[in-house]
Amino acid sequence: MKLRSLQAQGYRSLRAIDLDLSQVNLFVGENGVGKSNLYRALQLLQAAATGRLAEEIAAEGGMGSALWSGQRRKTEPARIILSAELLDDERAVTFRYRAEAGLRPPQAAVGFALEPQIKEEELSVETGHTPVAMMRRKGPAVFVRDESGRMVDYPERAMTSETALAMLGDAGHYPEIGTVRSLLERWRFFHGFRTDRDSPLRRPCLAITAPLLAEDGANLAAVFATLSVTREDTAELDAAVSDALGGARLMIPEPGETASFGLVLPEFPRRVFQPRELSDGQIRFLALAGALLSYRRPPLIALNEPEASLHPDMLAPLARLVAEASRDSQIWVVTHSEKLATEIAARASAQRWTVTREEGETRLVAGIASRNTRHS
Repeated sequence: MKLRSLQAQGYRSLRAIDLDLSQVNLFVGENGVGKSNLYRALQLLQAAATGRLAEEIAAEGGMGSALWSGQRRKTEPARIILSAELLDDERAVTFRYRAEAGLRPPQAAVGFALEPQIKEEELSVETGHTPVAMMRRKGPAVFVRDESGRMVDYPERAMTSETALAMLGDAGHYPEIGTVRSLLERWRFFHGFRTDRDSPLRRPCLAITAPLLAEDGANLAAVFATLSVTREDTAELDAAVSDALGGARLMIPEPGETASFGLVLPEFPRRVFQPRELSDGQIRFLALAGALLSYRRPPLIALNEPEASLHPDMLAPLARLVAEASRDSQIWVVTHSEKLATEIAARASAQRWTVTREEGETRLVAGIASRNTRHS
C-alpha cells in the first residue's frame, strides 16, 4: 500500500497544497521556502496514526505557531487540516483519511486553554464505487461502522488531544482502521543525523537484530550486523560504501554483547578506523546507507536534506541507494541540491516539484516525471 496523495491546509506556510505522489518524490528549493513544512506535514499525518498529533503540534510552539498566519477568508476556519489517500494496489482499495486540529473555543472553560484540539476526523474506504465511511469523529463523539455495516456510537468519548484513528486502530475490532494506522506507523523519517563526537552513530549499540534503522541512527551497528549475520548478504552495502568512500571497506565484526563496525581505507589497508574517527560526511553516508538498505524496508522513507555534510562525489552513490530502496519503499526527498535531484531522477521513476515561496505561501510547481532509466 502506498501514499497516493497528500493534502495540507492551514499549516505554517502551507495555506493549501494538494499533491499526487509517485514512487519517488523530489522537492527541490532554496532555504526558507517551506520544504521542511512539507516534510513536517507528512510527519504530522503519521502522528495522527500514533495518537500524538496534538503533542507534536504543541511541541513546535502550539497552534499559534503552527497555524497559517497569512490572510484568511471570513468563512475559512483557523484549523490545520491534513488528509491523504492510500492505495492498496493488490486489493484495488483506496483508503481516505482526514484530520482537523484547531483551538479551544474562547468561551470554553479554563483548563488546557492552549492545547491543540482534534476537532474532526474521517476514514473512508473505496473499492471502485462510492466511498464508504468507516469512522467519523466530531469533537469528542466518534461513530464507527460495526460488523453489521451500521454506523454506531463508539462507547468511549475521544479526548481533545487524542485521535480516533489511534484509539480505534488499537481496539482490534476494526480491520480497515487498523490497516491504515499500521501503515502510517511504519513510515520512517530521517531529518539529518547528529555527527558530533557524542552522536549515537559513533557508539556501539546493543546486539539485537535490527530490521530497520532508528530515526536517530542509534542502532546503526546492529542494522549492519543484521545484514551481515542474519541475511548473510552485504553486497549492496559493500558496493555503496566502496563507491561513495573511495574504495573503503566496511568491517562488521561478529556481534557480542554489543554490535559495532569500522572502516578500512585503501590508503591504510591494515588499520580499521572506528566510527569516532570518521569524518562527518563518512558517518552520515553510512547512516543513510543503513536507512535505505535495511533488512526490512519501511513502506515510506522520508529524507530531509540528506546531502548535508556530504562531499559532492557522494551524491551519485546516494542517488543509487535511493533508487535501490525505491524498489520496495516509497521515497520522499526534500533537498536544495539540484545535483542530487538530477542524479536520483536519472536512476528512478521520480516526480519532481520545484518549491518556492510567494507572499508567505509555499508554492509547488510539478516538473515532468523522469523515466526509470536505472543508470549505474
